[in-house]
Amino acid sequence: MRLAALFGNRAVLQRDMVIPVWGWTEPFSLVRVCLGDNSARAVSGADGKFMVRLAPMAAGGPYTLEAVAVKSGAKATAEDVMVGEVWVASGQSNMEFTFDQLNIKDINPLNNHNVRMITVPRTADQMRKQDFAGEWLLGDSDELKYFSAVAFHFADKLQKELGMTIGVISAAWGGTIIEAWTSRETLIRNPEMTGRVKRYEADVNNEAFWGKYEFEDMSDLYSLRNKVVSQENYPQDPGNIGEEMGWAAPDFDDSAWELMKLPSSWKLQGVPYNGSLWFRLQLNVPASWGGKDLLVNIGAVDKHDVTYFNGERIGANGKDFEEQFWNVPREYKIPGRLVKPGKNTIAVRAFSFLFDGGLIGPAKVMRIAPEGRPEEAISLTGKWRYAVEHNVGNIGAVIMQPGPGNPNTPYILFDNMIYPLLPYAMRGAIWYQGESNEQNHAQYRRLMADMICDWRHAWGQGDFQFLLVQLANFRDQMDFSETSLWPYVREAQMQALELPNTGMAVTLDIGEALDIHPKNKLDVGHRLAYWALRDSYHRNIVASGPIYRDMVIENNRIRLFFNNIGNGLVAKDGELKTFMISDSSKNFLPAVAFIEGNSVVVSSSEVEKPAAVRYAWSDNPEGCNLYNAEGLPASSFRTDTW
Repeated sequence: MRLAALFGNRAVLQRDMVIPVWGWTEPFSLVRVCLGDNSARAVSGADGKFMVRLAPMAAGGPYTLEAVAVKSGAKATAEDVMVGEVWVASGQSNMEFTFDQLNIKDINPLNNHNVRMITVPRTADQMRKQDFAGEWLLGDSDELKYFSAVAFHFADKLQKELGMTIGVISAAWGGTIIEAWTSRETLIRNPEMTGRVKRYEADVNNEAFWGKYEFEDMSDLYSLRNKVVSQENYPQDPGNIGEEMGWAAPDFDDSAWELMKLPSSWKLQGVPYNGSLWFRLQLNVPASWGGKDLLVNIGAVDKHDVTYFNGERIGANGKDFEEQFWNVPREYKIPGRLVKPGKNTIAVRAFSFLFDGGLIGPAKVMRIAPEGRPEEAISLTGKWRYAVEHNVGNIGAVIMQPGPGNPNTPYILFDNMIYPLLPYAMRGAIWYQGESNEQNHAQYRRLMADMICDWRHAWGQGDFQFLLVQLANFRDQMDFSETSLWPYVREAQMQALELPNTGMAVTLDIGEALDIHPKNKLDVGHRLAYWALRDSYHRNIVASGPIYRDMVIENNRIRLFFNNIGNGLVAKDGELKTFMISDSSKNFLPAVAFIEGNSVVVSSSEVEKPAAVRYAWSDNPEGCNLYNAEGLPASSFRTDTW
């Protein structure tokens, strides 16, 4: 007798709703399930699976959840079970990233024992999963570092407002496409997906597909297939010859080396290939630091590093084809015996076998300070000396053929990471994804709507609230760009609001130009929570910034109207920016825009007969500044359909 992983110790069950509970025992056994005074019975099927549906309960606990086979007496129990509010958190890396991955060291101020989370392991196997290995963690212990940061901040906000236990089921995987999270039954109904699904299924059932794996251990297909692809397509590290040549030594003469401003990708700085580069920085250490242990954070290194201080290795991350370290800031301890007043040398060997490489920051974490005295920190940003150790060519990604082990396979993550959750009672879902669908943004509107409807149908509890995060600002700052792809993804995300009981957190003002994983997860979580508080919990609050509604042409200007204006529209930090206007020629020009009442008026002296307006229309429209009085930013938008 066992209960599904979702019903383990410290589980959170949804209040005020019928509570499905399931597990496995001997076939055709009568099973009684009790939660406090609430009980129900059911008979297990031929496969031993049973499911009961307990009557709704008010928030409270802790309870013991007990399942007993009436005849044999076999029993399974879960302790410290609470009844409260439950949400599912899904998407790609910006939802997946934990406090630990974000390198947030001091999480004690965030502790909240009334927030609990269970994480579905990343799995991409061939067959539909019935269960998974996982356990509920508490938000007031060392376990908090394993929580999705966005999901925690969302749940923490709800918990403080509602005063009850909040449970989150996290099912996310970095770099994944929305098609992987949608069921086969839904994808096959989309004419643009039908052929793709059929091709995948024909390929994966072909004997030739499995030939190269025939004698391998296939228990972890994700790692196995990554290893094979990497060995066949990506260069090995040629070896650390820089250390042999003394490039880490403090007395090495690097005056002939070129300068590079860090943090940055080296491809953005004119080094157009992969391989290994060495970086050196000389810094003056205060006399008071001499002989003291220091902590140095060089930021994230894309992908592997070996780091030295005054010629001695103090830390390293990454080997072979490991890619999990590319955005993880490196913090290393420098023993006091290496630290001397005056000139000291930091050297970093960075190796990248794919995409970009470099010391990529963020800038705010690149610093050095005595251990325990961060207020004395010295910044390490700026110009470093660098030299190329190995040029292995400009390496792009080889796309792994769809199939088991590849998370970007149609419907595979629905089968492995969503299906095992069905039909767990919950209030709604939060979703942070879209970056990986920029190339097929034209299809994303339907794919997004289809997935929302797909999950609602699969859960069988009606149109539960579905809240998504619109893509943040990223890449080079531009007021306007016709070639940018992310504005179209943002537009498709905004169009999902046409479905009932949906909401969207706008994050155009909290992204980072050089990091696709912005560190500010608190505002993301809180902006999602505003929607939940208003629509699921009926709080009288403004949930969002302005969302474009419609326009009127008034002679030589265009007047724009918005939803979610709250207590009024606001131009933050000066005049409105990033508005563009065009006539029927489709040639967009910078516009003058100002707030008039509850509308925005847009014009240009060079456009006599305006036809369309676009706002914040680029990957990174940093500086866009239309807000409402509640301090929430407007979404990017266009009035045309060109």
